[in-house]
Amino acid sequence: MKNILIYIFGVSAIMAIEKPDYKVIQNYGKVEIREYKPMVIAKTNVNQSYGVAQSEGFRRIAGYIFGGNDKKMSIAMTAPVISQKLSTDFEEHEVLFVMPKDYAMSMLPQPIVDNVKLEERSLSRVAVIQFGGWATEDRVIDYQKKLETKITELNLSKTGNFMVAQYNSPWALPPFRHNEILVQIK
Repeated sequence: MKNILIYIFGVSAIMAIEKPDYKVIQNYGKVEIREYKPMVIAKTNVNQSYGVAQSEGFRRIAGYIFGGNDKKMSIAMTAPVISQKLSTDFEEHEVLFVMPKDYAMSMLPQPIVDNVKLEERSLSRVAVIQFGGWATEDRVIDYQKKLETKITELNLSKTGNFMVAQYNSPWALPPFRHNEILVQIK
């Protein structure tokens, strides 16, 4: 019984985390076309392999929101953590957190480390495919291919790199995990 209560409270806490606003434009089964509102992000670039970049990028930005800033201010965690490989030739990944909607860029404290930056970002229109389990590099590549196939079938054009959005804490069990692959489209 105690484990069930811990699970219920854990899931409730995860569900209460703020997520970016978007509007579903069209739904094609497992693929959605969404329109996102502009957002403020904290980001870092990591020159490592996918798995290492995820961990290192998360650690850097978590440091910023948990008080590693010029005001020693804590900022609420949001979901998802988003990452993208910036180049097909190099292992450079961008990892970012979306800042809570209540914060305009001018209201946020400045990072105290050089490798975390704040900026306004507009995803605009994206194609999205969702999947559960762990977002391993192999699974991410598999779902990117599925999304790219659907984009081609729909006669759409992608305009950026694929992004991986992970919504859960590292402690969430695979059957309860929620991930997405997103890519900007024209």
